[in-house]
Amino acid sequence: MAEQCLPVPRLRGVTREHFMEHLYPQRMPLVLEGLDLGSCTSKWTVGYLSQAGGTKEVKVHVAAVPQMNFISKNFVYRTLPFNKLVQRAAEETHKEFFISEDEKYYLRSLGEDPRKDVADIRQQFPSLGGDIKFPIFFEEGQFFSSVFRISSPGLQLWTHYDVLNLKCWILTALTWINTHSSLRRGALWFHNVISEEFGVGVNVFWKHLPSECYDKTDTYGNKDPVAASRAVQILDRALKTLAELPEEYRDFYARQMVLRIQDKAYSKNFK
Repeated sequence: MAEQCLPVPRLRGVTREHFMEHLYPQRMPLVLEGLDLGSCTSKWTVGYLSQAGGTKEVKVHVAAVPQMNFISKNFVYRTLPFNKLVQRAAEETHKEFFISEDEKYYLRSLGEDPRKDVADIRQQFPSLGGDIKFPIFFEEGQFFSSVFRISSPGLQLWTHYDVLNLKCWILTALTWINTHSSLRRGALWFHNVISEEFGVGVNVFWKHLPSECYDKTDTYGNKDPVAASRAVQILDRALKTLAELPEEYRDFYARQMVLRIQDKAYSKNFK
């Protein structure tokens, strides 16, 4: 089946009121241009990031190929001082390397204790966090995390979906003139990212559902909602039980289950 490419609207000068009333309810991908993102759009060069970010050690993904694959885990984790990471990630080839001279780097910042703390650039990189203004489209209490990301030219991340409802990409590629922020329905849209050049970004996640819907141990924002996890566990048990039947019976009852799910759980608004 051929992939469908959906056009993504690009809008400029959108107010909070217009966004919340007309755009947000559509739950569709959207690029908002011309937002005031702070001085990061002009200050974040390789030299500035190396100097201002300092020598704090960061854990990075390192791959010998541009396409990182989370299924086969074709990357390794290594630790580098932040300034060294910036310098290496900006290079096409490296004099110093872990795997190969053209290896690719990807940083996804973590909380101080990744098991307990969410990523927030203002906490982990205070000297850089002050350069950013987050778009004020949501209430302060809905904020979940702001994830600092750095990637080598040509790097492609694996396809994935996000569970939190909305995501804002604040992107600054060093040769871009138009720095922009894209807001989209961050929940349940499969996507991946290709960095055509050295890329620096801040990913801001907001919560949309009530707090009790989320796994309290989730510091990445990518665990399925609690109710969804329970439903999948129940389904796995049901499938294991169906496996006890002969093939003809298993097929018959499985099809009934699928029809029941379609009738009771599918939404007519999302097809």
